[in-house]
Amino acid sequence: MSSYLPWIAPVVAVLLAYAIGSLSFAVLVSRAMGLADPRTYGSGNPGATNVLRSGSKAAAALTLLLDAAKGWLPVWAVARWGGLWGLGEATLALVGLAAFLGHLFPLYFRFQGGKGVATAAGVLLGWQPWLGVLVIGVWVAVALTLRYSSLAAIVAALAAPLLYWLLDGVAWTVHGAQGAAVAAMTVLLLWRHAANIQRLLAGQESRIGERSKPSTRPPAPGSPN
Repeated sequence: MSSYLPWIAPVVAVLLAYAIGSLSFAVLVSRAMGLADPRTYGSGNPGATNVLRSGSKAAAALTLLLDAAKGWLPVWAVARWGGLWGLGEATLALVGLAAFLGHLFPLYFRFQGGKGVATAAGVLLGWQPWLGVLVIGVWVAVALTLRYSSLAAIVAALAAPLLYWLLDGVAWTVHGAQGAAVAAMTVLLLWRHAANIQRLLAGQESRIGERSKPSTRPPAPGSPN
């Protein structure tokens, strides 16, 4: 029985991280605060930027914090206690990636999730705090200057692996598993923003703070019409 323990702990950790990442706080916070389902207006994306289009800054801020926290918490827990269970660097990388994938493909919401920007930031903060702070700084700088959340996310996603590589040996030690996970999240973030990229190029992308419009997407299963 003991020979299976080295495999059980990492699998359980990854599955728990995915389960936590699957909590769609844009939907849950909106329900709790009596707001419309964010999948039914604006971009239809269950994320903080779209929740802001409801007009509730408090709901958007709470969604942002909770989406980031669900990426950070599993990584922090494994970094803090994983050694007791033999969880190493590869598991730490997989746990962060699993939490991020949970947001993109949530177990509790028919695998129809958001774009993962805040959750990815939380994962980076859990892995390497300074990397997370720098990437968030890139997002904030672009968002405040140009007022496009999607463009800020795209630039920050591209900056993450570059900063990870440039700061090797300066602020932290680069680990192969984490580096691969950072690259994977960058690719997935760009993929999730493909429609935004097209709208940016066409000059049709909405700016931060614009009020909601009916979503052009069909209503999500289980959401109000």
